[in-house]
Amino acid sequence: MTHHDLTDRHDSLEALAERAGRELEDAPALDILRWAAETFGPRFCVTSSMEDAVVAHLASRVLPGVDVVFLDTGYHFPETIGTRDAVAAVMDVNVITLTPRRSVAEQDAEHGPRLHDRDPDLCCALRKVQPLEKGLGAYDAWATGLRRDESPTRAHTPVVGWDGRRRKVKVSPIARWTQADVDAYVEEHGVLTNPLLTEGYASIGCSPCTNRIVAGQDARAGRWAGRGKTECGLHG
Repeated sequence: MTHHDLTDRHDSLEALAERAGRELEDAPALDILRWAAETFGPRFCVTSSMEDAVVAHLASRVLPGVDVVFLDTGYHFPETIGTRDAVAAVMDVNVITLTPRRSVAEQDAEHGPRLHDRDPDLCCALRKVQPLEKGLGAYDAWATGLRRDESPTRAHTPVVGWDGRRRKVKVSPIARWTQADVDAYVEEHGVLTNPLLTEGYASIGCSPCTNRIVAGQDARAGRWAGRGKTECGLHG
């Protein structure tokens, strides 16, 4: 494919994403994922932090065997790895684990220990953003579990949008859901969730940068607590 052909293809994907975002704004999550599955087939995947398996479960209902991409940063809680393994064992999905180019020990040797304390943006770039961008190379579209009610930075998340940096269609089928909607779906379908969600954690990332929250805080307040940082770089 020539550069010109690739540019034309990206332009058409961007237009497709923007149109779908408008047309599917009020659609149920399953319909949004059904559109993605029918449009992209095997060039569509779900990304999951293994906080819960709600989007993976939804996607498996319309695209059995769907690829579920998980970033193993080397800093995850054991409970998160356990959730990944359980999802792979019991759900009709194909879990793909991405790892950074360097191990934690190799990163410590190059940048010094506890980079996440000194430069969390660089740590996230090395251990999350770069592996994901490489891992998404085989796909035209990816689904996330982003919700508008999670934090102010996510309040305008489209159900289908254009990821300009990666030049891919980004699908957020539960963007309009509330935590109550998530809880109801988990209960109705017996969906696997990370055990830490019952221990005071509302948003689960790497263990050094994730704290429990207190009543009244938004769901992501426990991520990079005490810093101005609110996102790891995967979503803006």
